[in-house]
Amino acid sequence: MLDDSEFTGDHVWWMTSRGPSPIVGTAIHNGHSVRENLLSRMALEDDERLREEDPFTAETIHDLANRIVFQRSRFEIDLNRARDIAVYQRPEQAWGLNVWREPLSGADLAESLALHDAYYGMLENYLRGVEAQYGAFVVLDIHSYNHRRDGASGMPTATADAPEINIGTISMDRTRWAPVVDAFMDFCADYDFLGRRLDVRENVAFQGRGEQTRFIHERFPVSGCAIAVEFKKIFMDEWTGVPDWQAISALRSLIAASVPVLESALREVV
Repeated sequence: MLDDSEFTGDHVWWMTSRGPSPIVGTAIHNGHSVRENLLSRMALEDDERLREEDPFTAETIHDLANRIVFQRSRFEIDLNRARDIAVYQRPEQAWGLNVWREPLSGADLAESLALHDAYYGMLENYLRGVEAQYGAFVVLDIHSYNHRRDGASGMPTATADAPEINIGTISMDRTRWAPVVDAFMDFCADYDFLGRRLDVRENVAFQGRGEQTRFIHERFPVSGCAIAVEFKKIFMDEWTGVPDWQAISALRSLIAASVPVLESALREVV
């Protein structure tokens, strides 16, 4: 397992590790870095960017043998959006936020989109290797989401609309991958999370329409099961950015403990 401390700094795009398992974890919105020539032209404050990123999601997959962590901010390039909308150029593309002081040049856009292309080229090659070794694989596409959008003192999103773990499956062949998805959801729902059970539901707050799961299911229609996992930000204060390390550790343990469950379920399919 690679040490994350070796992969810090603005010059790093992503880090990967490979090990003996068909289960892969990704944290493609974990990053906060922005390349220097764009950072000075960004209208957002640092804390505004952080609020819409997915900090600490890399921590939750830290114990997986196979993991991919993207180190750049989604405000530089959003890997979970299709290429033509992967750079936020208008407020309506970025939760109403005005991202840039001035429009980006064609060269700026090309440089960011080249990173999108490079990532997906890497991802396909990476997964081809796992496929060649195991025949099939599961990707846990880890994200997080805000539930206090009305402000730090405002009412949170109604529980009915905001499960603590939202499982997105819309882009997959749900029937084919039912043994895997159902086993994972049952495991998460039954897990002892700091003395209680978590609210785990499917396609409620999000449906798994992101580019990464779509890409995986398109390129690996028979062998790739990509599950979009959205943790509600119960592990941090989304307004101050302060983490709850006890909750993060518990989510990390949950993901680690799910591996044998996923591996067993995967064998049922293939």
